[in-house]
Amino acid sequence: MMLMRIVLFLAATGLIAFASGVPDLAPARDRQDRAGLDKMVAEFRASAEKQPNDPEAQYRYALAQSYAAEVAVELKDKVQGRGHAEAGIKAAEKAVSLKPALSEYRRILGTLCGQVIANAGIAGIAYGKCALNEVNKAIELDPKSAMNYVSHGVGNYYLPPSFGGGVPVAIGDFEKAISLDPKSSEAYLWLGIALRKEKKNAEAHKALAKAVELNPNRIWAKQQLEKTPAQ
Repeated sequence: MMLMRIVLFLAATGLIAFASGVPDLAPARDRQDRAGLDKMVAEFRASAEKQPNDPEAQYRYALAQSYAAEVAVELKDKVQGRGHAEAGIKAAEKAVSLKPALSEYRRILGTLCGQVIANAGIAGIAYGKCALNEVNKAIELDPKSAMNYVSHGVGNYYLPPSFGGGVPVAIGDFEKAISLDPKSSEAYLWLGIALRKEKKNAEAHKALAKAVELNPNRIWAKQQLEKTPAQ
């Protein structure tokens, strides 16, 4: 149960960094455009199949599936979310095997494994080791990545204090991410969610407002702001 809580964070929105070569994925995620994402998933799948030994082609396909899974989760479609995540794992594993020292490849693999768990419950717990190990490896490979700290922070958000996590620890991670990238809307988004959990509504509202200011097209961020009292 504890392991499941640790990795549930990987299904949360906002954990995937902008990827070179795939500029349309983030906007489609932001507006929850499932049809647009499905089209891009198909395109990247075809490219990955034609270039089985190209790590970037495998990564792009895995990334597209992870974005699609993310939106499915936001829209309460766990079945589709699990399907997208499972489909992306093999491509992510291939990308990692071809270029194991690249932090982002590791993080996407960990994210996809976590998305399976979040959508499959106990049936997906076998993916727990993958989720935890790959995200930790991503941080080891690139400790200066703001998005890696966001990922680490969301993990701590779900990890009980008795195991070294907790919301206060997560807040520190999000603040570190912001110090590395003051324009990270995802870091502000999760900082707001964590502050709200601590019942610091005024601070949470301010952070979420900043997230929306930085990325006004992010529907999920707007929803979080709307449900957070200003005081």
